[in-house]
Amino acid sequence: MKTVVFCLSMLLAGSCAADELASANAAFAKKDYPDALQRYTRLAGAGNVEAQQHLGEMYWYGEAGSVDEARAEAWFRKAAAKGNPVAIASLELMRKRVERRADIDYWVDRYDGSDLQSGQYRCPAPRFPAVSKQNDEIDRVSANMAKWQECYNAQARALNEASPLTKRIPADVAKLINKPEMERAEKRLAEVYTNLTESAQVKSKLVLADFAVWRDATDAWVREHNDIVKSTPTLERERERENRRNNRVNN
Repeated sequence: MKTVVFCLSMLLAGSCAADELASANAAFAKKDYPDALQRYTRLAGAGNVEAQQHLGEMYWYGEAGSVDEARAEAWFRKAAAKGNPVAIASLELMRKRVERRADIDYWVDRYDGSDLQSGQYRCPAPRFPAVSKQNDEIDRVSANMAKWQECYNAQARALNEASPLTKRIPADVAKLINKPEMERAEKRLAEVYTNLTESAQVKSKLVLADFAVWRDATDAWVREHNDIVKSTPTLERERERENRRNNRVNN
């Protein structure tokens, strides 16, 4: 009789644990994290391996209130010791985070967008003389301006394609970044992108303004020069007439 009662109590305990786990999962699904945390903690403390795994995840992702990697690792280790594959994979992820700490910090705190301003995207501004009076110089300055415009357009396209800059985070690094770090990265990279685009636009306006001054001055000189050239035959004829009149008077 005692054996039967003992077995019955074990069955009831297992059923209660299953019901409690289902309730914890339901609370988590509804994002009622305080209730889910309380239920998972009670089950995990009683040795429920699935609850230990979920509890580790809640501490890992900050759903327990804030990210606590130490507590997350402790619960993952308990679940992994019982063969839980998710916990085992999570511990491996945490190990890789330690190995790739420098890469994570680079994208979260140090990336400055220099790769979008250097190399093929380095667009030094052309130098414009006050005015150009020779065709070869006009051609050279115009060619330099066209080259700059091509470079600037390529940089603008690259900036558009790079937005948001979080897309540039390598996939193997992105999967190691936790939620608070990613939020920090998103905010910072948005600021970097704004600075890059504003800087490019300011530089472009300055170049275009300098080009416009050179072009207007050069066009004005060309028009003046052409007018002089057109008027030259008339002046020569007037001088010839004047010479003839002078010759008649002298004779």
